[in-house]
Amino acid sequence: MTKIKVLNENDVNSLIDMELAIRAVENAYREKNSTNSHVWPLIFYEYEHNIFDLDIRSGNLDGYNSFGLKVISYNENNLKKNLPKVNATGLIFNSITGQPTALVNVASITAFRTGAAAAIGAKYLARKDSKNVLIVGCGNVALHSIAAILIAMPQIENVIVCNPKNNTGLVEKVKKLKSDVQSILDLSNKTIKATIISSENIEESVKESDIIITATPSEKSMIKVDWVKEGTHFSCMGGGMPNKQEIDSETFKKAIIFADDTKQCIENGEMQTAFRNSIISSIDGEIGEVILNQKKGRTSDKDITIFDSTGIFLQDLALAIELIEKAKLENIGIDIEI
Repeated sequence: MTKIKVLNENDVNSLIDMELAIRAVENAYREKNSTNSHVWPLIFYEYEHNIFDLDIRSGNLDGYNSFGLKVISYNENNLKKNLPKVNATGLIFNSITGQPTALVNVASITAFRTGAAAAIGAKYLARKDSKNVLIVGCGNVALHSIAAILIAMPQIENVIVCNPKNNTGLVEKVKKLKSDVQSILDLSNKTIKATIISSENIEESVKESDIIITATPSEKSMIKVDWVKEGTHFSCMGGGMPNKQEIDSETFKKAIIFADDTKQCIENGEMQTAFRNSIISSIDGEIGEVILNQKKGRTSDKDITIFDSTGIFLQDLALAIELIEKAKLENIGIDIEI
């Protein structure tokens, strides 16, 4: 028999915070571009379009002597049954022995690492004097992206939230979003210093923004290339599935482009349409290469930069391992034999 650590949702929530997530995700990107760590092929199956789907992500982190996978199911129908619409389970193995080491509820891990990735893209590619952030969308990705960028870039003064696909009740949604952001910042003993407001005019908001984080499941571009000013940075977080698109593909022709994983982004990321329509034929590199100073990101304050993030399991794996080690020290979770 093999002994494994089991962390349920409450265990993870008692251990996680955004500063830890940012550090873990940066480490995962470094590992990907400096060791024999790999993202393994993505499996995606859709039961009902934009309603119910299954997503399996996997990979190995040599620096952590680990490999594993996570299975995510998304089902909008669960809301009617008073069940969570997102369920995510991670299984981790020791890459030296092949033995399983942990079973983890990774729903919160997925949310925190996604927000952390958006902020890391901006931290390394946006102008250092950036003050104004636009968040397109007001769901879970938007929530964690706002919290992360306020920690990673404390100079941010204004956060504008647009939800062009559904502006109904936007003011109230943003009020709740602000409260929920503060709850995440509380985990790191931080306080919101930026102004967080709603806007129904996406064109005007794009023109005013230094950093734009897209966080919707859109399949049609919402941001026109003509609205984008010089020096803007995009962290595109709403991709990761076939046909997803949030920004005008022509924007890629004007931009310096980095991915979290090149192959995955070309196939399923924000850049997929630009590649499919031969608008671009290559990109500038991966975010890990920028973090490691292997490649230069922004070259001037006039550059438009794009970080295309499809989400890679290495992020989840690095953060899960950090939480498992923390759980051992704090005697959280249970150990079982299988």
